[in-house]
Amino acid sequence: MAEIRKATLSDIRPLTELINGYARNGIMLPRTEFEMAENIRDFMVACQSGAIVGCGALHFYTPQSGEIRSLAVAPEAKTRGIGRMLVEALETEARQYDLAAIFAFTYVDGFFSKLGFSEVDRGELPLKAWKDCLRCPKFQACDEIAMLKQLKPASLVSPAPQLAHIETTLVPIRRK
Repeated sequence: MAEIRKATLSDIRPLTELINGYARNGIMLPRTEFEMAENIRDFMVACQSGAIVGCGALHFYTPQSGEIRSLAVAPEAKTRGIGRMLVEALETEARQYDLAAIFAFTYVDGFFSKLGFSEVDRGELPLKAWKDCLRCPKFQACDEIAMLKQLKPASLVSPAPQLAHIETTLVPIRRK
């Protein structure tokens, strides 16, 4: 069984290699070691026999919401429940920070659905589009699915700051 722990600075190189392996296939955004160093506190890693076999990050967007991102499992370690363990650990951390909701952009919506996430229109998450999507090579033809999990009753979740004046130009329409 894999051990889940917070990432450390010494994990940067193997994390970057794992994430960029998926980025080469157009599945994730590439990350530099500099970016990883800036965001290392967001990451958790899964280790087996001393090797990193998975990672994921909880990145805060508002005082009430965060994104599960950079979720990756080494190809040789897939189907062992490592992705689930990482998302559950990141959700626990989100609850410790009293977040009302977490979201993810993914190609594997079925995986997130099994963990209690629901598909939402990406327009409901405008801060994500403004901050990260602009640098994505797939920005004009995004095919990722936006998934959201409420951690508190919806009535307790205040809406994200609206960027209505830019939303129509920044948020690509998801295919159906």
